[in-house]
Amino acid sequence: MNELGGATWPEIEAAGSAALLAIPVGSTEQHGPHLPLSTDTEIAVALAEHAADQVAELVVAPPLPYGSSGEHADFPGTLSIGQGATELALLELCRSASQSFDRTILVSTHGGNAAPVRAAVERLRFEGRDVIAWSPSWKGDAHAGRVETSLMLAIAPRRVRLELARPGNVDPIEQLFEDLAESGVRQLAESGVLGDPTGADAEHGRELLSEAVSELVRTIEAWQRRASDAPR
Repeated sequence: MNELGGATWPEIEAAGSAALLAIPVGSTEQHGPHLPLSTDTEIAVALAEHAADQVAELVVAPPLPYGSSGEHADFPGTLSIGQGATELALLELCRSASQSFDRTILVSTHGGNAAPVRAAVERLRFEGRDVIAWSPSWKGDAHAGRVETSLMLAIAPRRVRLELARPGNVDPIEQLFEDLAESGVRQLAESGVLGDPTGADAEHGRELLSEAVSELVRTIEAWQRRASDAPR
């Protein structure tokens, strides 16, 4: 039993305090003309589910598919709830989760959610709740480029329109941060792509996924050890 949405309450009750909850935190935002708006959410779910295959105690909640995506607002289909609402949603979700689970991990895959995720975790830990956050540390282009396209080819290949994949703005993300905040993505890349999806392939995506899942599992195992070593 590692899927919260498919479980019954007696099953969750029977798992007791040994169970850990993972909440995938994604977004609904443009990912260029070749990737679906659900890209971040699907990647977050895949990471959590693969980790649950290796950590028996891990239960994966239904994802939060909305986040802070204002920088993509000029593209049709993007649905953003902003930083404040994202933080509040995570606060209330984790407060509710603490009634059933001793510990909760937020698996976040959208960079725009970093600030509200961090703020929510700080508040929750101040309240005495055992909550942590984790995000993958893939190196490469920033948005809808080779990294995310390869990941989606590994996770959901039928949802990738590879024939529409074209390079966008390939400047390093460090050079784009200020303009992103001021102008949004569309002023920097008409297609919405910050990077180059050329050369993306499923094998590379599987390698990226495997590396990130291993990192996530190590994080969870270290978290479990800290909890077991803590004075009671």
